[in-house]
Amino acid sequence: MSDRDFIALPRQTTPMRDRLKRVNDWREVYTDWDETAARGQASRCMDCGVPFCNSGCPLGNRIPEVNQLAAIGDWHGAIDTFHADNNFPDFTGRICPAPCEAACTLSINMEPVTIEMIEKRSSELGWMHGWIKPEPPSLDTLTGKSIAVVGSGPAGLACAQQLRRAGHNVTVFERHEYIGGLLALGIPEFKLEKDVVERRVDQMRDEGVEFETNTDVGVDISHEALLGDYDAVVLAGGSTVPRDLPIPGRELNGIHFAMDYLTQQNRRLRGQEFGPQEMIHAEGKRAVIIGGGDTGADCLGTAHRHGVDEITQLELLPRPPEQRASDNPWPDWSRIFRTSSAHDEGGKRDYNVVTKRFIGDDNGNVAALECARVDWVHEPGQRPKMVEVQGSEFTIPADIVFLAMGFVHPQHEGLLDSLGVAYDAMGNVDTDDALCSSVDKVFACGDMQRGQSLVVHAIASGRRCARNVDEYLMGESDLPAVKRYVRPTLQLAT
Repeated sequence: MSDRDFIALPRQTTPMRDRLKRVNDWREVYTDWDETAARGQASRCMDCGVPFCNSGCPLGNRIPEVNQLAAIGDWHGAIDTFHADNNFPDFTGRICPAPCEAACTLSINMEPVTIEMIEKRSSELGWMHGWIKPEPPSLDTLTGKSIAVVGSGPAGLACAQQLRRAGHNVTVFERHEYIGGLLALGIPEFKLEKDVVERRVDQMRDEGVEFETNTDVGVDISHEALLGDYDAVVLAGGSTVPRDLPIPGRELNGIHFAMDYLTQQNRRLRGQEFGPQEMIHAEGKRAVIIGGGDTGADCLGTAHRHGVDEITQLELLPRPPEQRASDNPWPDWSRIFRTSSAHDEGGKRDYNVVTKRFIGDDNGNVAALECARVDWVHEPGQRPKMVEVQGSEFTIPADIVFLAMGFVHPQHEGLLDSLGVAYDAMGNVDTDDALCSSVDKVFACGDMQRGQSLVVHAIASGRRCARNVDEYLMGESDLPAVKRYVRPTLQLAT
């Protein structure tokens, strides 16, 4: 280990399994990381006097401290330091896009420290060596207060665990059959194997958190009962209403929302069976994904494992640049061209494409997409304007189409409307700074309050909500605060 390792050692990440082999199973795409390589990457950290990496992280992870511990092989200390700010580093070490790495000082003109992989390795060693254990509250800290957490995604789980450790009785309600929300049903197994989620749920059970599955709050339990039975309620559901594409031909068979495809596959891997009419499968088909984000990439990787014949992913926006643009300086999130493991496995990507209509066959099935090229016109002080390129129309054959264009807001019908919570301009649950909704003792966090976002933001929101609920119930809280960091504007020399 040297204080010049950031110069001497290049960036390395955990190797991926051979792409021709991994598409034949659903196991995680990454191999194990060699100890020497892992410690070498940690030693590349410059231990900056003013580290921007932990301000780039919504959780404020103490990254320079973790890197120093990992570099000397103190993985026990590393996982304990991660846990000081993050309930689930084994989740974020796999599925976070790592805004901390974009904010790493090395990113100014070099490749950043592989912070995410260090997080994953410290988590796995923590489980392997028994360093990660249940942390139930002691008897003298029990409060007798009862809290309902509606939704078991990363925000709900983080909030529930923090509140239980503060001594409260916590029940998590999940309308589906598995605990974990997006973690359990939305994210493919090759990115996040479900036993990684289940061991955390087991930890929380051992801490005293109660879980109720197959329970649609607002339907199976009335909002009156919820408010009457609990001292506080936390709304932690997801942003579950998908953005649709209401163009001619949308009613054709074979056009599916991305999340319907992904959740069905996760259920199938857990042993559930679906009939021919229900089955969403890409084997031997020509597939098109509309949407260039992470959900679209998840569909891509899933289709590869199904044995898709050919597949194209379409994006309405331009292809991002290879390097930061002048209006996207460090340490802001770098809007650059990225590839996932799924893109590595094959398929085409096309940009500046608008889908104008779906074309069907004589049996009412989708057969092709009619598309066109677009340009984006930039005018000072205005949002970019999309302009269709005249004469640029073309068609793409398709037997199956996945709509992966994001989500608009949480489901209003049912619990939210019956509670009478106010909504913000985007249709999310409106809250004050304490994350309390317009209804007394009802709080909201995660995507339901923020809108569609990253897992790391959801965990941070859940932790902040837990502290606020604890303070609401007890008058004060010993739970750690999660600061909402606002990075100062940097004046770059010209």
